[in-house]
Amino acid sequence: MEVTRDDWITRAKTLPLPGAHVIDGAPHHGGGTFSVVSPRDGRILAEVADAGVTEVDLAVATARRAFDDGPWPRLAPAERGRVLNRMADLFEEHRAELALTVSLEMGKPITDAHDIELRALINTFRWYGQLADKLTDESPHTAPDALALVTREPAGVVGAVVPWNFPLTLAGWKVAPALAAGCTVVLKPSENSPLSALRLGTLAIEAGLPPGVLNVVAGDGPVAGRALGLHPDVDVLAFTGSTAVGRHFLRYAADSNLKRVWLELGGKSPNIVLPDAPDLEQAAATAAWGIFFNQGEMCTAPSRLLVHSSVAEQVTDAVVARARALRVGDPLDPATEMGALVGTGHLDRVLGHIHTGTGSGARLRTGGERVLADTGGTYLAPAVFDRVTPDSRLAREEIFGPVLSVLTFDDLDEAVRLANATEYGLAAGLWTSDLSTAHRVSRALKAGTVWVNCYEEGDLTVPFGGMKQSGNGRDKSAHALEKYTELKTTWIQL
Repeated sequence: MEVTRDDWITRAKTLPLPGAHVIDGAPHHGGGTFSVVSPRDGRILAEVADAGVTEVDLAVATARRAFDDGPWPRLAPAERGRVLNRMADLFEEHRAELALTVSLEMGKPITDAHDIELRALINTFRWYGQLADKLTDESPHTAPDALALVTREPAGVVGAVVPWNFPLTLAGWKVAPALAAGCTVVLKPSENSPLSALRLGTLAIEAGLPPGVLNVVAGDGPVAGRALGLHPDVDVLAFTGSTAVGRHFLRYAADSNLKRVWLELGGKSPNIVLPDAPDLEQAAATAAWGIFFNQGEMCTAPSRLLVHSSVAEQVTDAVVARARALRVGDPLDPATEMGALVGTGHLDRVLGHIHTGTGSGARLRTGGERVLADTGGTYLAPAVFDRVTPDSRLAREEIFGPVLSVLTFDDLDEAVRLANATEYGLAAGLWTSDLSTAHRVSRALKAGTVWVNCYEEGDLTVPFGGMKQSGNGRDKSAHALEKYTELKTTWIQL
């Protein structure tokens, strides 16, 4: 039976929202509190425990004890996998509840939260649950009088700090492989979206995860995040967020125990459309979908559309038409295509970029103004700029909102130069019918992921991460386990 907007609103009125940290397998109310405000209507959703240094210390000490003395790192990998699969089953059982929580706390359309965000979370835990007992160690060939063993051991206590734009997907990308490897975890979600992560923590306990193996603390970055980054008992820090905050975590590691820091940071991803694209209309439709999906609040968003001058007008007009037709509205309406930006502060920052863009000589073709202000929510009409110059802020700075910058080029070398003219290197798109062009350009683009004749496609078998100032290390795939394991060499003289 189809769930309507009224159905979701009714469910929201009785939705139980967590307010406590999850430490050592139980709720913990230590610290002060802070308000979680819904971008849907500006109302306070819940008062949540606010972690300070004391709460972070307690969570880390619990994770340390669970790693050093508890059963989790010493369980057979198959048993760890079974627990991860039970977690996935519980997430599936509570899928509507979790999706509604995500939609309320960060403004994502409920359809996307249910069909995309929760699908990613569930699939991630199932994938790593199935992978847990399929990893192998090495025994290199040596001289006949020796035996060499190369084994992977869990790295220890992992601090995972994740943002608000995909609060459960990105938590899953870090927590699932860390648990599969045998690590224990302290998860700190964004203060904008702590509710879904706190609920994830309680469901993990229900699934049979031993106490202390996954702890969730809510709090802001300058206090709770900093405390995790500086903590001497955290062995690995995995972070997704802005490049500026990523720099802080590197400094925290240098100032503490030189913990390994894995970073998935910002992006200013190019999306190149060549005249021989197999379907220009599809290229334009995908460009519009890519930048406006999740309100443009994506590190991989194709925010720079690079179009060959011979087809620029045709492609840009098609993107503008789609932007104008996009349905912006209540995240709890299943028909909504773009919901609310995460909060007033972020909305103001995005509007500031738009104001700067209009004063830079670029042409605002559509959108760029606040809408539905009477709801109390933070809604923005999707914006498209053309006549953007390569040295402008529109072309160089990550806006993290539904703002597209269109640039043109005359030949392939120029397209590659424009694409790489950024400090970021997270993702890129290319539209062409020529196989050789696809290979040559993909190799030339400095990006961790290149999509050809598509965008945002892939599954858990492939790694995800960036080059340059978009970070290091990889989420997803078996390669993610490299972040949470240590290689040990044992040489036995026979």
